[in-house]
Parts: sequence; C-alpha cells; structure tokens
Amino acid sequence: MEKEETNQNNLNEDLEIAETEKENSANKEEVKEKDEPTPEQKIAELEDKLARTFAEMENQRRRFEKEKEDAFDYGGYSFAKEALNLIDNLERSKAVLENDDALKDTDALKKTLEHFDIINKDLISIFSKNNIQPIESLNKKLDPNLHQAMMEIEDDTKEPGTIIQEIQKGFMIKDRLLRPSLVGVAKKTNSKTEKTSETKENLEEK
Repeated sequence: MEKEETNQNNLNEDLEIAETEKENSANKEEVKEKDEPTPEQKIAELEDKLARTFAEMENQRRRFEKEKEDAFDYGGYSFAKEALNLIDNLERSKAVLENDDALKDTDALKKTLEHFDIINKDLISIFSKNNIQPIESLNKKLDPNLHQAMMEIEDDTKEPGTIIQEIQKGFMIKDRLLRPSLVGVAKKTNSKTEKTSETKENLEEK
C-alpha cells in the first residue's frame, strides 16, 4: 500500500515538473515573441540607417567640395607669401639708391628708379590678377586683424591710434590675411599731457 502511495506521489511530482517546464517554455516563447521586432519595425530601422548613411555621405561630399575650393583659392598661399620678398627687396634697393649721395640728382638714378617703379607695378598687377591685394593703411584706424603697430609717433593733428606711417605693406589673398601691415600710429604729445596734468594739480591745490 505504501509502495503504491509512493509511486503515486512520484507520478504527481513528475506531472508537476512537466507542467512547470511547459509553463516556463511557454513564457520564454512569449518573451521571445515580444522581443522580436515586427516587420514594420525592421523596415523603420532600415530606413533610419539608410537616412543616416545618406546624411553622412552628403557631409563628406560637402567637406570634399570645401577642401577642393580652399585648395584652388589658397593653394598658392605659401608661394605668394614668399613672393612678397621681391616687393620688399625692391623697396629697400630703391631707398638705398635714393640715399646715395654720389647718385643724387643724376640721370642714372632717375632712370633706375623709373625701372624699379615699373617692376613694382608689374608685380602688384600680377598679384592683383591672382586675388592678392595690398592693405590700405595710411590714415586708417589701427585694426589688429590687418595691422601690427611697431611704434607710436607723437602727432596732435591725428586721432590717437591713426596710422601715419607704413613700415612694411601688408597683403590679403582673397579674404585671408597673407601678412599684416607693419605701421606706426599717432599718439598725443607728452607736452600736452604734462600741461593737462599740471593744470589738474593747480586746480586741486586751489
């Protein structure tokens, strides 16, 4: 009798285990079905990936176009910067000849300076054709983006910060700075500043 009861209990346990495994399997299948994306979701995901890929390709194309334009517009930047030395050397040579006492007021000097001017104009013309333009400086307000102040010169006829001397001409290549102009700017005279200071002291004493 006890043996029959034991067998019955074992059978019940086996049935319970089988039922539990069946429920677990059904739950897993249900979870799997829930996790599995629908065809619509798969299509939406593919469309999103495709849109992102096209956007990245467009960005790369734009970057390539920009780099190509920069290479075309500024490819001669280094060469142009070096070529400015020709203009500088012409100006220095011209200044040396003009200050040579042995050549002053001679026809040879006049002709040489005329040739220097022709060469200088030709160089400026070639630069201009290649979008390289000199920076206008004299009587302009100092602009740190275009000018580099090398000295201050006392001058009460000009507003402080006005450029009154150009030491070395600056140039632009299109909208990019090739080199800044080296300039001297006006400042008020010390005598006027001292006089103002003395007047202020006298007023304070009174």
